[in-house]
Amino acid sequence: MIDLHSHTDRSDGTFTPAELIAEARRIELNALSITDHDTFAGYDAALPVAAAAGLNLICGIELATRYQGTSVHLLAYFPVRPPSPQLRQWLDWMLEKRRERNVRLIAKLQSLGVDITLEEVEKMGRTLTGRPHFARVLVEKGYATDLQNAFDRYLDESARAFVQRQEATMEEALERVLASGGVPSLAHPVRVARNNWEKLAAWVEDLAGIGLRAIEVYHSDHSPENVAWYASLAERFGLGITGGSDFHGANKPNISLGTGKHNNLQVPDWIAEKLSALAPSS
Repeated sequence: MIDLHSHTDRSDGTFTPAELIAEARRIELNALSITDHDTFAGYDAALPVAAAAGLNLICGIELATRYQGTSVHLLAYFPVRPPSPQLRQWLDWMLEKRRERNVRLIAKLQSLGVDITLEEVEKMGRTLTGRPHFARVLVEKGYATDLQNAFDRYLDESARAFVQRQEATMEEALERVLASGGVPSLAHPVRVARNNWEKLAAWVEDLAGIGLRAIEVYHSDHSPENVAWYASLAERFGLGITGGSDFHGANKPNISLGTGKHNNLQVPDWIAEKLSALAPSS
């Protein structure tokens, strides 16, 4: 069993890198990828811990991009060589755009009478401060009953305080990942194109033509019907397969590392073994 989609407290998870490695060893994962949002900080911190524990830790990341006017997440894996310094420099730009959004989000919340400061939120965010950290502060200060309520009332795209941040285009993200030797995979396709299957098929075909190498077939949010459909898309368009739980610790308490929601996930070992073959040859 493997898990190629997990988050640490260096982005919007609650487990430290060391705690995540310990959990992976406890449940006897054969391979793990840390795919924090827009940062390698969690992977970098976990690498020596994983090496000491004898765990196969695959370098990964989850990037927020814009495609066809929609926010679409892209997973990227680096099974052959580490991400380039140029890619890491580009991530600094993405983190700056995230902070600019956070400043505007604070202003929007304050305009709605919410007593909140960016300093309060950033204390929880470490390397990266995202909406889950805002949600935790809103719950602690009594503006929401729980994390989901905070998103429903203030933070989701349809909520009254939502602020869009500037994201890289999917085309640019694919180009930069491939140039760094990475394997780009479409993250949780159930959330793409509002799960309009024919629209998703058209998008996957287009993306495969501009550099997409894989699709996340296995995910905690995917039903057996979803899994079968996404696997068929991968076969149709010559793409590889990835999969993972999307573990966030206490920020998504119904999702367990390795096994997803109520044991609905089991990603086979061969998926990690084939990642290297999907990487660019030069």
